[in-house]
Order: sequence, then structure tokens, then C-alpha cells
Amino acid sequence: MSETKRRILIIDDSEAIHTDFRRVLCPKPPNRGKVLDLMEEELFGEDSSREVPSELEFEVDSAFQGQEALAMVRQAQEAGRPYDLAFLDYRMPPGWNGLETLRHLRRVAPSLPVVLCSAYSDYSWEEILREFGESQLLEEMRKPFDSQELRQRALAHVSSSAAP
Repeated sequence: MSETKRRILIIDDSEAIHTDFRRVLCPKPPNRGKVLDLMEEELFGEDSSREVPSELEFEVDSAFQGQEALAMVRQAQEAGRPYDLAFLDYRMPPGWNGLETLRHLRRVAPSLPVVLCSAYSDYSWEEILREFGESQLLEEMRKPFDSQELRQRALAHVSSSAAP
């Protein structure tokens, strides 16, 4: 693994969302062939993920429930390879919801930046801030997300955590 790879954990119950995150955050190898690129662009729209700077790569892991995410964060810390950022869905039936997952994550990784993501929220942002406080370590992003916004947020968080 390259030293420039930054670790991101996607916590969402939808496999399609994990695929979308990878498509945006993980650059594709060059020279895939113009026909394949054109077919993909026609199916999925213009793919700007190829614009991710080559000097910064993401290693993206997936957790489909909060309990699984907590175990992965603990294991990553114990291995000395903590996550640089987590994108966390608000709703993940049947297990913990996003806020319950965040409560557990804050106990074991209090400095892990988290971006809460959902098309719907059972909580207002004010309620969330009352419980967790204002912090640069906690943001909200609405689904469906804009790929440019997603990439910029990821780059901003991992760039700030990469400082020595």
C-alpha cells in the first residue's frame, strides 16, 4: 500500500451506496479503452472520479451495519492503521441507526471525522449538535450526493489529517 493512501470507512446498509462511493473516490486505472469509457459514461453519466489527484489515493472499506463498523474501527486502531474519515448513514435497519453508531464510534475513536449521510433524518441538525457539540469532526451531507461535493469533502478531511 502506498503511504499516500488515506483510509475511508463507508457505513451504510445499501450495497449500491458503497458502489457509488467507490466509483467517486477510487480512481480507475488509465488506458482502459475508449469504448469502455464511453459505455460507462453513457450508463452512469460523466465520471469525474478520474480527476482525483494521483498523489492522493483512497483505500475504501465497507461496513453495512453500525456494529460491524465499530469492530472495524477498533481493529484498524489496534493494527495501527486507523481510518482517516467515515461516511455514516443515518438509517440502517435493523441494527443501530447512524446516531447510535456515532455514539459508539466516539467512545473508541473520538478524533475520527464523520460525515452523516442520508436522504432522510429522524433528527434535526440542532438535536445532533446538542448531543455531540459543534466540531469540525462532524458534518452532514444529503443524499443523493453530488460526486464533486463528496470528493471535495473527502479530500479536505484526509488532507487535514495528513499533516504531520
